Amino acid sequence: MRVASLLPSATEIIAALGHADALCAVSHECDHPSEAVAGLPRLSLSRLDGAALDSLAVDAAVRAARARGEALYAVDEDVLAEARPDLVVTQTLCTVCAVDGDVTRAATRAAGLDARVLDLEPSRLADVLDTITVLGAALDADEAATRLCGTLEARLRRLRARTAGLEPVPVVVLEWLDPPFDAGHWVPDVVAAAGGRELLGRPGRPSRTISWASVVRAAPTVVLVTPCGFVLERSVAEARRLQVARRVSGARVVCLDGNALLSRPGPRLVDAAELIGHLLHPDVVPAPPTEAGLHVDL
Repeated sequence: MRVASLLPSATEIIAALGHADALCAVSHECDHPSEAVAGLPRLSLSRLDGAALDSLAVDAAVRAARARGEALYAVDEDVLAEARPDLVVTQTLCTVCAVDGDVTRAATRAAGLDARVLDLEPSRLADVLDTITVLGAALDADEAATRLCGTLEARLRRLRARTAGLEPVPVVVLEWLDPPFDAGHWVPDVVAAAGGRELLGRPGRPSRTISWASVVRAAPTVVLVTPCGFVLERSVAEARRLQVARRVSGARVVCLDGNALLSRPGPRLVDAAELIGHLLHPDVVPAPPTEAGLHVDL
C-alpha cells in the first residue's frame, strides 16, 4: 500500500507502527521521524509565511484569511498525482493547524485519483490512541497497533500511579501568546495524567482566546508556554519578548517544544505527559530520556 500523509501526527504513527516504507509523500510540516520522511515528496504548502512573523502578526494573518474564506494550506495536485497513493490521511479537526479534509478531497479528485481519504479527528487523549487503531486497520497492521497502544497505555498507567494521592498541581497551558490562548482538546488530559490540573483549558474543546488577567486570576503554580507549532527556541523568544514571566509573577514559567510535544496528537503526547509529570512532581516522577532540549525555565 502507498500512503500519502498530510498530517504530521499520522506520519509519526505510521512510522511507529513500522510502516514508514509505505509513505510515498508527506506534508510540508512532516519532520519526524526525520529518517522516515527524508527525501519524500512534499504534498502541501502554507499560504502564510509564519516563520517570518511574530505571534501577533501570525494571528492577524490567520484571522484575515479565515474572514476572506481562504484556506491556509494548498495541496500540490501534480505531486499528489505522481505519488499515486492508495490511501491519503488528513484531518478535519483544525483548519489552522494542517490541511483539512475538504481541501484534501478536492485535490485528490483534481489529481484523478481513486484513493481512499481517511480523516482523523481526535479530541481527547483516549481518541489519539483510537487513531492508532484506525491507522493500524487501514494499513493491515492491527497487531502492531495493539502493541503500540498497549505500550503507551502502560506508560500512562505508571505515570498516574506515581502521582496517585498527591495534590494535583494547578497549571495553565498557553497554546498561543499574542493574543494568549488556552489549550484544549487533549492537552488537559495530558496535564491530568502528569499529576496536574489544567485551570483554563477545556478537555475535548478547541483552544480559545483568553486574557492575561484571566491567567493571573486562575493563580496557577506552573504556566507551560507551548505555542502551537513552535519549536523550543521560538517559544522561548516569544515568551521573553512578551515578558510572560513578569505578567504571571509568582508562577513557575516553563517553555516547551510544542511542535514536538503537544501540538500533534500522536505517540509523543505520552513523552509530553512524562516530561510534565517530572516538572510538576520531580521527587516522584523521574526525568524522562526525552527531557533534554525540550523545555526551558524562564
